[in-house]
Order: sequence, then C-alpha cells, then structure tokens
Amino acid sequence: MLKKEVSEYFSNIMEKESDISASIAAITTLLKLLEHDKSETVQELDLNLQSAVEVITNSSFRITGVSSGCALFMRFITFAKLDNITFAECKKVMLDRGKVFLKKLTDARNKVAKITLPFFVDGTNILTHSKSRVVLEAMKLAVNSQKRFHVFVSESSPDKSGTEMYNCLKALDIPCTLILDSAVGYIMERVDMVMVGAECVVESGGIINKIGSCTMAICAKEFKKPFYVLTESYKFSRMYPLNQKDLPNNFIYSENNSNDDNSLSAHPLVDYTHPSYISLLFTDLGILMPSAVSDELIKLYL
Repeated sequence: MLKKEVSEYFSNIMEKESDISASIAAITTLLKLLEHDKSETVQELDLNLQSAVEVITNSSFRITGVSSGCALFMRFITFAKLDNITFAECKKVMLDRGKVFLKKLTDARNKVAKITLPFFVDGTNILTHSKSRVVLEAMKLAVNSQKRFHVFVSESSPDKSGTEMYNCLKALDIPCTLILDSAVGYIMERVDMVMVGAECVVESGGIINKIGSCTMAICAKEFKKPFYVLTESYKFSRMYPLNQKDLPNNFIYSENNSNDDNSLSAHPLVDYTHPSYISLLFTDLGILMPSAVSDELIKLYL
C-alpha cells in the first residue's frame, strides 16, 4: 500500500465505523499493509510499517491514543523476527501475531465493562464527560444487568461530543440529563461518582482526555467524589507530561484548529489530568491505582 492508499484506508474506517477507536482503525490499517506488502526483507517491511504509522499519525483525525497503540502493535509483531526462519515464514508469523493483537484490542472494551459492573449500584448518579466508547459499553452492560442509575452528561464543547453521548444513552433507555460544561460544579454535589474515558494514559498514571476533564477531576476532588477512568491498556503511553505545556501540539490541536503563530487563539481539544485527581483506572489488565501504570507499561514493553 502506498502512502495515499494508507491514508485513504484509515480515513475510510474512521468515517464509516463510528464504533471503532482511532487506535483500532490504525492497527487494522497496518494489518492490511502487512498482508499486501511486497517487501523482500524484514528491514524493508519495517520501514514501510513505520512510514504507514507516520501517515496515520499525521492525518486530520484525532490521534492522541494512536501512537501508543501502534507502538505496542509493532513491539508485539516484531517478536517474530527469528534468524532461523525465512522472510516469508517470518511475515506469516508477524501477520498471525498481528491478528491476535487486534483480537485482544477489540475484546478489551468488554473486559473493562465487566470489571466496572460492581460499581454500578442501584440509585447511583453518575457524571460523565464527552463521548467515551468504553464508558458507553460499561453503562450498556450495567443497564442490561438490571442496574438502575442516572447519568449526567456534560455538553463537552467545542464539538458537543457530550450531546452525542447523551443521544446514545437515550437510545439505550438509560435515564440521563445533558448539562452545560459550566454546570459541572453545580451538579457535582448531586452525583456519587465521575466516570470518564481516556484518549491516552501517561506513565505517571495521569490521563490525556477531552478538554474539560481536568476541570471535572479537580471539582470532583474538592467535593470528595471518586473520579474513575475507564480505558483500554493499549492507550498506555510512555509519555511523562508534568503540566499542560508538556502536551504535544498534535495532541492538543487538530489540523484545522492549530495556529503556529499564536496557540492561545486556538481552542485546545484535550487536557492533562494529574494522577492525584484520579481515584482508580478500570482497564482490561484489572483495576489499577494511577501509580501502577508505570509498572504495567514496563510489562507491556518487555
């Protein structure tokens, strides 16, 4: 696949498969490339895959969690590079391992939902932010398990992704209320917990997520309400931001939203939430304290 074909294939998945995350779309694209690539050496194949990753991460879609997913994918499949097998055999093993890796990723969301289920207590009021597929999956499983709860959803400007989440919850007959982003402090005393997703989990155990997540976490801390993060482990990244300024510009701004001359005039799309504001992370690896993320990252990249 040429660079243009890689870009078109990835964009096509993102546009037509609304239930698929950017990371899974990226890895599906890499698998397609691996399947049809005409390389004759492992080194050439590596270069083509890395080139495809660069094309994907430079796309106009939000790619906050793509880098970590692609890095883990490359790490996983390249375990197959053995000196005593032919290139054709090596490529087949890499492709097989890639398919196994993708299957693990697609199963991760359901694992997170199952591990979160006991926290849905009847009568609970939950506050969430933006649209998170894994949070939606957890709530869908909870309501199918006859759990009764109410969800407050912040609008989540500037793209109103919270409104989309609200509509998804309504379609599942889950009692929910759409609130203004500025009403988070007002509503916090009425909720029992905050439950959000993450676009990326950094090495410190903090998260990079939709703009407004940090504000919500600080508010939850002040009101002594638990702030829970639901996320798949492929979003774990070997980044260590200390503050908002440490976030890369390609995470903070979209291609159409960036302004190199004056970044303050562009609306940031994500922010960084410090691990001290996070109560627990619900992942396909289990329920983790933020401090455990660095240990899990070591295991993932060993």
